[in-house]
Amino acid sequence: MSTGSGAASAPAPDGPDNPTTTNPDAPRRTSMFASLKVRNYRLFFMGQVVSNIGTWMQRIAQDWLVLSLTGSSAAVGITTALQFLPMLLFGLYGGVLVDRLPKRPTLLVTQSAMALTALALAVLTLSGHVQVWHVYVAAFAMGLATVMDNPARQTFVSELVGRDQLQNAVSMNSANFQSARLVGPAVAGLMITGVGTGWAFLANGLSFVAPLTCLLLMRARELHTGRPAPRGKGQLRAGLHYVAGRPELIWTIVLVGFIGTFGFNFPVFLSAFADDVFHAGAGAYSLFNTLMAVGSLAGALLAARRGTARLRVLIAAALGFGALEIVASTAPELWLFALLMVPIGVFSMTVNVTANTSIQMSTDPAMRGRVMALYMMVFLGGSPVGAPIVGWVTDTYGARVGFAAGGAVAATAALVIGLVLARVGNLRLSVGWHRGHPQVRFVPREREALAPAA
Repeated sequence: MSTGSGAASAPAPDGPDNPTTTNPDAPRRTSMFASLKVRNYRLFFMGQVVSNIGTWMQRIAQDWLVLSLTGSSAAVGITTALQFLPMLLFGLYGGVLVDRLPKRPTLLVTQSAMALTALALAVLTLSGHVQVWHVYVAAFAMGLATVMDNPARQTFVSELVGRDQLQNAVSMNSANFQSARLVGPAVAGLMITGVGTGWAFLANGLSFVAPLTCLLLMRARELHTGRPAPRGKGQLRAGLHYVAGRPELIWTIVLVGFIGTFGFNFPVFLSAFADDVFHAGAGAYSLFNTLMAVGSLAGALLAARRGTARLRVLIAAALGFGALEIVASTAPELWLFALLMVPIGVFSMTVNVTANTSIQMSTDPAMRGRVMALYMMVFLGGSPVGAPIVGWVTDTYGARVGFAAGGAVAATAALVIGLVLARVGNLRLSVGWHRGHPQVRFVPREREALAPAA
C-alpha cells in the first residue's frame, strides 16, 4: 500500500494473508511490551495510567449524577452528546492545528484545561449546588479540550517510539486505558455509594498532575519529531481529499462511525440495565463497566502481540461485537448479562485497536493529525447524534430494545462494508475445507479463477 500523498489503493488486507499495509518497513510480530523499553513512551504510559483511572471515575460519576438528578436515560444521552459534540463540530480544524503545532506543548495545555474543568465540577458537587445544566456545561468544556487533545495524543505516540514500534505502542495505549477501566469504575462505585460523586470529580482533577509531570520530564532530543505542516490555505480540504482517495481509510472510518454512533453508547445502555432492568443500582453499573474492561484489556493485549492489523479482522470483530450486543439484550439474569460484558469488551477493543492501527500505519506523517482527527471525529463525534436517539429508544421501548438495536446497526454496517471492501479489493467469498475444518474467507478473484487449473 502506497503511503504517498493522495495515493489511491485497494485495501491490501483483503487478501487472505496480507497486512493492512504492504510497506516493507511495516512492523513484524514483536514482544507484547516492546514499546515500554523507550524511556519517553514509558513516562507517557505511566502518566496516562493515573489520568485514565481518574477519567473513568469521572465518567461513571457523571453518568450516575445525571441519572440521579433527572431519572432519565435520555438525559444521560444528552450529557454524552454534549461531551462529544465539539469533536463533531470542530474535530477537523483541531486536526489541522495539531499538524501545525508541536505535540508536547499542545498536550500540556489541553490536559491542564481538562483538569480545571473536573475541579470546577467537583467544587459545585461537593458544595451541594450542582444542577444538571452544570454537568452539561462541564461535559461540553471537556469536549472542547479533546478536540485537540485526542489527535495530539494519537499522533504524539509516533513521535515517542518511531514507526517501528508504532503498532505495539497504539495497542499498549489501549491496554493502558482498559487497565484503568478496571480500577476507575470500581473506585467510582465505592466513592458514589460511600462519600458521593463529588469526590470522584476531585480525584479526576488531581489525577492530571501525573501526565503533566511526565510530559515535562521527557527528553526532547529523543522525540521522533517531523517538520510541522506550514500554515496555508486548503489544508482541511487536502486532508479530506487524501482520505477520500484511499478506500482502506474511508471505509474503515465509515464503519467505526456506525459502531461509535449506535453500538458504543454504553453509558446509556448499561445505566439503564442496572437501574431499570435489574434494579441493582450503581454497584451493578460499576460491575458491568469493570467486566467489560476485563475483556477490553484482553483484546488490547492480544492486539499488542499481533504482528499486523488486517481489515478482515476488523470486519469479523465488528460482526461479532454487534451479534453479542443482540444476545446480551436478551439475557434474563444479571449474572449472565454481566458475563457477556467480557466478550463484548474483547470484540469492541479489537475493533478499536485494529481500526486505529491500520489508519495510522497507512497515513503519511504530514497528514496524520488531520486523518486521525477525522477518525476521532467520526468515532467519538457520532455520539451527539446517536446518544440522544439511543436514549430515546431506551426510554420509550426499554433497555433491551435499545441495546439490541445498537448491536443490529453495528452488525449490519460490518456486513455491508465488508462486502464493499471485498468488491473494491477484487475479492470473492470462498467456502471450503482447510485441515479438516470448514473455512469461509475472502480471496482474490484471480486466485479463485486459477484454483481449478491447479
